[in-house]
Amino acid sequence: MYKLTDDYLSKVSVFKDAGVSLPNFDQAVVTEHTVKKPVWVHFGGGNLFRCFHAKIAQDLLNIGEMTSGIIVAETYDDGVINEAYKPYANRTLQVVMDETGHYQKTLIASVSDAIYYNKAQADGWEKLKTIFQNPSLQLVTMSITEKGYSLRDVNGNLTKTAQADINGAPDNAQTNMGAITRLLLARYSHGKLPIAMISTDNFSENGQRFQDGVLTIATGWVHEGTAEPGFIDYLNDPTLVSFPWSMIDRITPNPAESVAKILKASGFEDTKIIHTAKNTTIAPFGNTEETHYLVIEDSFPNGRPNLEKAGVILTNRETVNDADQMKVTACLNPLHTGLAIFGSILGYTSIAEEMTNPDLVSLVKQLGYNEDLPVVKNPGIINPKSFIDEVINKRLPNKNIPDTPQRIASDTSQKLPIRFGVTLKHYLDKEADASKLKAIPLIIAGWCRFLMAINDDGDAFVPSPDPLLAELQPYVTNIKLGDTVDAHTVLKPILSNKQIFPTDLSALGLTESIEKSFTKMIAAPGAVSKTLHETFN
Repeated sequence: MYKLTDDYLSKVSVFKDAGVSLPNFDQAVVTEHTVKKPVWVHFGGGNLFRCFHAKIAQDLLNIGEMTSGIIVAETYDDGVINEAYKPYANRTLQVVMDETGHYQKTLIASVSDAIYYNKAQADGWEKLKTIFQNPSLQLVTMSITEKGYSLRDVNGNLTKTAQADINGAPDNAQTNMGAITRLLLARYSHGKLPIAMISTDNFSENGQRFQDGVLTIATGWVHEGTAEPGFIDYLNDPTLVSFPWSMIDRITPNPAESVAKILKASGFEDTKIIHTAKNTTIAPFGNTEETHYLVIEDSFPNGRPNLEKAGVILTNRETVNDADQMKVTACLNPLHTGLAIFGSILGYTSIAEEMTNPDLVSLVKQLGYNEDLPVVKNPGIINPKSFIDEVINKRLPNKNIPDTPQRIASDTSQKLPIRFGVTLKHYLDKEADASKLKAIPLIIAGWCRFLMAINDDGDAFVPSPDPLLAELQPYVTNIKLGDTVDAHTVLKPILSNKQIFPTDLSALGLTESIEKSFTKMIAAPGAVSKTLHETFN
């Protein structure tokens, strides 16, 4: 039997017998060094971080390229820190699952501190501010999801919380962007110290959106007189503060009971899956896939660890953007979203199981090969065709990755502008013929059908969380299967929403196709399956 808090340095044989790879360093020594000379802060303590960023840091610690660990800052859920980090000495068991069924287990101990960074927690609020005043701090990484950067509502206006951040004192900031800008203000006030602020969240031009969010808050503070004008100059000087763009790729679903059972059978004691009061699902272990990519723009004003020695690709912004556009807008994320939408309607609870449905396989093949690939740019560092081959033939069908369409379907309204809007803009810009598109308009119609929260059998289901559900569902919520509706009138408020569809769907000739598919999919129980089959056969 073994558990995370065991002394892995003195119980090497116990872990080795259980097939667990161990750190080559003493976590206590690394933690002491981190207190004195912090180097890396990460915002967002969820499953992707625990299985990917933390492993990168561990690899660098193992070979002596880093001597300080990562400091995790969680801005939303104190339960993550109090239930998943503190009781387990900030450790996790990374479980990599390949398609052959092999489980590779690694004890991750690269996290030196875990902080709940929120105004409601005074200790963490001040502690992280002090860390940001340390000249040794080189980089910040982020995995807080797309909505974590949001400062505006569906109409493009500042939210009440964002406006309150701007009008109030920096020390009272509530939004993620406000709370992080507060830290940068502290770093500016402590000698204009340089730093790299890296969004590794899964959307295009993430560094630009991060910078825009910070500057929105900072500009407001300067206008209100709570920050001096030089703060804007500091944030706009890439030799002092950079906002590198990145592309990240590693499918990391919520910890699964099936994995917990296998770990328990191997002698691992810490298999309880945690469901926090704020609905975060996390565990002392994390399950993830073998394939992974992290590409970062090489812009680090205060220096950086040798990240490339842990497999990170460092390159220029253009190449990062091309790699990101390839993945996020064409070769993986749109396919995932299509499966998530239809999987939820059709009652699937496994992405891999969806890939046994020939019509859904036809959907993602049509989308990836025939609609996205023709307009995507080859980044040079990753071949787009080979990438899609790997996604469709290896990654999505991997039954050992317990991923669900319901997880992927979360926040779809925030994803559509990137995962489909960018490709549609390419068609518009290149004056390419979009009238022959099948998958993209069908998926958009499928999402409108998803908003009805009625599955293909006609039964109600609970849609995945989305910040715009309350605004969008009333347009379709009273529709019943078999109803005769004017799809153009019903869907117009959704399809014309520029926050969701920044590219004019009517200009591309897609609106009518979307409306026809929606009409077909509400005709009767089973109509969604029928429409999918008829579209691709």
